[in-house]
Amino acid sequence: MNGNIVHVVGAGTIGEPLIGLLCDMRKELGIDEITFYKHSPNLLDRPKVKGLLSRGAELAVDKDKMKDFRELGIEPTYGAEEAIERATVVIDCTPKGVGLQNKEKYYKKYEHKVKGFLAQGSEFGFGKPYALGINDEALTKDDKYIHIISCNTHNIAVVIHTLAIEGKKNYLVDGHFVCIRRANDVSQDTNFVPAPQVNTHKDKMGTHHARDAYYLFKTLGHELNIFSSAMKINTQYMHSIWFSLKLSKRTTKEEVERKFLENPRVAVTYKKSANLVFSFGRDHGHYGRILNQTVVVLPTIHVRDGKEVIGFCFTPQDGNSLLSSVAATEWFLYPDDYMEKLRCLGPFLLQEV
Repeated sequence: MNGNIVHVVGAGTIGEPLIGLLCDMRKELGIDEITFYKHSPNLLDRPKVKGLLSRGAELAVDKDKMKDFRELGIEPTYGAEEAIERATVVIDCTPKGVGLQNKEKYYKKYEHKVKGFLAQGSEFGFGKPYALGINDEALTKDDKYIHIISCNTHNIAVVIHTLAIEGKKNYLVDGHFVCIRRANDVSQDTNFVPAPQVNTHKDKMGTHHARDAYYLFKTLGHELNIFSSAMKINTQYMHSIWFSLKLSKRTTKEEVERKFLENPRVAVTYKKSANLVFSFGRDHGHYGRILNQTVVVLPTIHVRDGKEVIGFCFTPQDGNSLLSSVAATEWFLYPDDYMEKLRCLGPFLLQEV
């Protein structure tokens, strides 16, 4: 009766640009209303909340905090659970681990009314892992919960999918990835690191990035031999990934470059500096984000012994996750023609940076 309503839980570094993107493309995406949940009435966040309201979103807050929001000059429209209950699709953009808690506490309570629930990033176990253009064929009408894989996992997945997967055939023998992560987002004041910090390897696949990519491809019947390492460096610009893919068939540098150039979800660049790529996204992306799944640095591509592809690529932070979130939302709303609905986002997919 209320039409297609998309509710976003959280308005942080992922939630805010997602709400803005949904609002800006609401008509083209066939969405009638966008609502979002804000946890804390914060004076510093007031301009952001007012900006989202001016784009046409409606605010939902906890009932016991409505008075505090009104004192800030912000008028909530819905209570927190009310917004979940009336939604068609719910997208959880809360910090790590909170999405799983929300699933148990709130989402299961309303799953008979809501078509689908999504969770962003490091929410392993929330639902079926998903990345646009990688495992769309694995989605079924029984999928109620979808886990949008993290930005670096998107990057790993699209590199593998572009170079090693051809339909049902898997040519990957061994894949190694080093995720060189930024310390924090430019919008964040906390958790910056003063010097490079390395991560430990937690299991046979190293860090969660390879593990999540493994389970993503497992939905297609592929069981990949991949391993990832991770470290943080003292920058706020972009994540970078070094990759090495050993293939079971021979290839050339020219063929690898061609495959990257022909993939619409891949942007290429001749820039070898993250700040130049980041600033291009700031100037030309939506909300400053590049929505492609990766930015491959073509001058770094090297083919060793005809079967090992080595190179560097930049990760468009949360941009790739935003695109997959909109795609999964549209799949819940329009399962038969969601790809057609996504055409409106074409201008935000860059061929070259």
